Amino acid sequence: QGEKDWQKYEVARRLKDVVHKIRAQYQADWKSKEMKKRQRAVALYFIDKLALRAGNEKEEGETADTVGCCSLRVEHIKLHHELDGQEHVVEFDFLGKDSIRYYNKVSVEKPVFKNLQLFMRNKDPGDDLFDRLNTSILNRHLQHLMKGLSAKVFRTYNASITLQEQLKALTNGNSIPGEDNVAGKLLSYNRANRAVAILCNHQRSAPKTFEKSMQILQTKIDAKKQQLAEAQLELKKAEDELKDKNDVKAEANVQKKKKLLERLAEQLAKLEVQATDKEENKQIALGTSKLNYLDPRITIAWCKKFGVPIEKVYNKTQREKFAWAIDMTDEDFEF
Repeated sequence: QGEKDWQKYEVARRLKDVVHKIRAQYQADWKSKEMKKRQRAVALYFIDKLALRAGNEKEEGETADTVGCCSLRVEHIKLHHELDGQEHVVEFDFLGKDSIRYYNKVSVEKPVFKNLQLFMRNKDPGDDLFDRLNTSILNRHLQHLMKGLSAKVFRTYNASITLQEQLKALTNGNSIPGEDNVAGKLLSYNRANRAVAILCNHQRSAPKTFEKSMQILQTKIDAKKQQLAEAQLELKKAEDELKDKNDVKAEANVQKKKKLLERLAEQLAKLEVQATDKEENKQIALGTSKLNYLDPRITIAWCKKFGVPIEKVYNKTQREKFAWAIDMTDEDFEF
């Protein structure tokens, strides 16, 4: 299993070397004289930019009306010349794999917008958007561009690259390693992971216990704020006393109250980080991308670099699945 996993990510890493060429090619094809090529090029742009699945590969016995990129129908998109201050916006609304709704408003390149207008001309809502394209045509083309390339490889590549870039952007590199810092780093990690889950549209309905556990956390936050307010008053009192007496004992008392205030402020910040994380995670499933689309070596390298214990990000099952990566990765790994 580890071998297969490793190969999957190595194929995605190979894509990194040719992706610029592939992008240049499909952008040129937007202006092709052949309708077939134009449709293929726009579909590939969606797969690359939005990490859409190729479509057509229904699970056994799935009867729901689910689609992917190649099987999109006219009714699944709306075109807006301008929307919310952005130009050339495509509004997607369809059911993808496992009947999860994909809803997204995306500003696209002008030639893509113009092509979509062309593809929709004189068609009914139930007609195929890409009537000259299906998954096997697309996959044959992808194989031709790079051995082993498929829409899934694009998802894996874009997911992994996004995680790596987000981790670089979000993790504060010059902070001192220490216990308190791990909480902040994990928030950064979850945020980076969330960016990937959003890209891949990995949603979930909010857990049933969400409201209750959020209330408990809020109660803790309120209590901490109360303690903080009291500590501020205490400090003010101590400072006034120091003005009156100006002796060593009063000075020491001020320092003590300041320390307490700092500690409480830190504890409050930690609780608020937890609440933020919980709220932001409410409707996003982080596990799917973690197990299927993200090269584990990116995470392991990040853990080693920032002194975060691996068991904080991978549970026991995940650590077993990624044992191959844990053994071979050092902190300098680049996807």
